Amino acid sequence: MSNDRLPMIGWIMDPDVVRVMQALLAGAGVEARYVGGAVRDTVRGAMQYGMKVDVDIATTATPEKVIELLNAAGLKAVPTGIDHGTVTAVSNHRPVEITTLRHDVNTDGRRAEVAYTTDWAADAARRDFTMNAIYADMDGVLFDPLGGLADAKAGLVRFVGDPDARIQEDYLRILRFFRFYAWCGKGEMDRNGLQACARHMTGLTKLSPERIAKELLKLISASNPMPALRQMAASGILTAVLPEACNLERLNALIEIDAMTFFEVDPILRFGALLPDDGAVAAAVATRLRLSNAQRDRLVAMLSATLRVFCYMSVREMRRTAYRMTPKVMRDVAMLRWAGDVKRNHNAVQWRALLPMIDSWKPPVLPLDGHHVRLAGVPEGPQIGAVLREVEEWWIDADFTTDEYSLIERMKAVVQATVL
Repeated sequence: MSNDRLPMIGWIMDPDVVRVMQALLAGAGVEARYVGGAVRDTVRGAMQYGMKVDVDIATTATPEKVIELLNAAGLKAVPTGIDHGTVTAVSNHRPVEITTLRHDVNTDGRRAEVAYTTDWAADAARRDFTMNAIYADMDGVLFDPLGGLADAKAGLVRFVGDPDARIQEDYLRILRFFRFYAWCGKGEMDRNGLQACARHMTGLTKLSPERIAKELLKLISASNPMPALRQMAASGILTAVLPEACNLERLNALIEIDAMTFFEVDPILRFGALLPDDGAVAAAVATRLRLSNAQRDRLVAMLSATLRVFCYMSVREMRRTAYRMTPKVMRDVAMLRWAGDVKRNHNAVQWRALLPMIDSWKPPVLPLDGHHVRLAGVPEGPQIGAVLREVEEWWIDADFTTDEYSLIERMKAVVQATVL
């Protein structure tokens, strides 16, 4: 038992969280403690007051007992992962995940067969990193069986026990090692853990594409994931999971821009920054990692763009380009071009001025349609579309004029020259 304790502020005093903990402790002989990210990040000092926090509870009660206790307290119990010992309590719309203490019976590198236990040390021993094996009771008193408290404060991401054994239980822990270092690490990476990850990276082939994609996107969402990514690249692990990642320096520049401008982290934009400017490659990566259709389309659009986007664009040039690309795609492309600008710091003011211009512009709709073209004497068929495209090009060059007379006259001129 540690003499340290959590400050009694924030999530640990949230009435909805407290209500769930009280419901569990109402059971005869039941023990329950907070665990996971909320405890770890509070210990690290990374928890900001008022921020949204996912709270996890570990308990000696079986899932069936957990459901019984929650129902008795008038709380909703959702069996979100009951086969693995997890029940989600819902208190006033606030979810709290509750998991019965477990120890591994058998593992195959992807999933584990577990058995319930009442031994807190056994539960801690099956966790991945020491900083994730810190528990806190309802009063904030910490239980630290594996030295995770000191590791969390020092920013040392260290495997529980033997790194080789932990990795062979679930090869996803290789990627989690780098992800947790990106989010929680300080100083040098744990050498034993790094070497073990390199030894077992062939095990990554056993993982589903979805799990790999999820970890990669979480990793690059850290404020500065570059130290972790550079270590992944040096060990060959980045190539093993994302061989197309050829633009580490462009991603680094984008991360510097985010920090300089206080932009919100955009994981898909960062992912695109890693890849080559090739829509076909982007599509292949998205398909292999089973990204969503929206994520795939966004990557393909930003990485296949051929129109010029530069920091000193006039308003007229911006509108013309944004109309052809759509403003959302143009913004992504602008961010990638800024990151690739060798004079990006010198041109930062111009790049920053361009972005709100793109964001605030709403592309107009061509005021003419097929009905107008038919009235001009063009018969039904492909010529109608050809005339409209010709007029649209003129309209774009005219900076999207709303002068109806000029549009009609232009359409008539096109029809006379190409159809009649």
